[in-house]
Amino acid sequence: MDFRPRQFVDRRSISVLTLTAACLAILICNASSQELPELAGQIVGSEFVYAIKPGDTFTSIGSRYGVGPSVLAAANDMKVSARFKPGQVIQIDNRHIAPHELEDGILVNVPQRMVFLFRNGKSVSAYPAALGRPTWPTSTGGFHVLELREHPIWHVPASIQREMAMEGKVVKEVVPPGPDNPLGDYFVALSIGGYGIHSTSAPLSIYGFRTHGCIRLHPDDAAALFDQVQVGEPGLIIYAPVLMAGIDGGQIFLEVHRDVYKKCCPPIEAVHHLADFNNVADMIDWKVAKEVAERRDGLARDISLKREP
Repeated sequence: MDFRPRQFVDRRSISVLTLTAACLAILICNASSQELPELAGQIVGSEFVYAIKPGDTFTSIGSRYGVGPSVLAAANDMKVSARFKPGQVIQIDNRHIAPHELEDGILVNVPQRMVFLFRNGKSVSAYPAALGRPTWPTSTGGFHVLELREHPIWHVPASIQREMAMEGKVVKEVVPPGPDNPLGDYFVALSIGGYGIHSTSAPLSIYGFRTHGCIRLHPDDAAALFDQVQVGEPGLIIYAPVLMAGIDGGQIFLEVHRDVYKKCCPPIEAVHHLADFNNVADMIDWKVAKEVAERRDGLARDISLKREP
């Protein structure tokens, strides 16, 4: 892995990345006229056993590991509201497909609510994130890192000040560093839309659509990303609720998320387009693929057709 300081990405490259991000969801649903993405080749996360800690809930665990609380509860045959005992164990599956739209830099997939850091075509880090709510969506496009701020001051945008006033809250123009600062201790300023990737004082919001467009990470993850990137680091924000990967050995994985911004065609239609474009339709168990597409649980699922020896 190369963690040396990087140069600013070329403006022409930014234009291409912006076009790619903006068109990705449309490409999948209009396969006849546009080129579709190739299969991803990497799964991040794993299946493991987790020992309950005091204060844990399905919401807190899911936000930390990138799994919906209802999905996590169902996998353990429990209710979302279940109360735990310290030391109790549950099963967690937090496998996700790492979209391969970027060779080096930061990649954010909005419906997936994940941030990936790529080096030489491989994801070396992956973090669950909170993204813009449907009424305040996160924009897509290419970017580069403008600035790295530790213990940032939050200069509250006028739009958020207006929202504070409408909700009857005390209107703040500036919030100093500290526990009340929603930016947390680390802020990676981006060149797109005034956005940033930052820590948060509300970790339970992670893996949801809760922000005004910015990208929130768990404080530990924000610190880790902050240490791995440099000013000028290139990046890309995409909108891809349907992801497909081909893994060595012939396995095909499918990951489907809710189309929270309502930009895409029905998931199973997108799956057919991706499979046909990548010539893997005859390798897929279409009954399983349909179930995964309908469930939209946001995890990488094996849809490989199991053949007789």
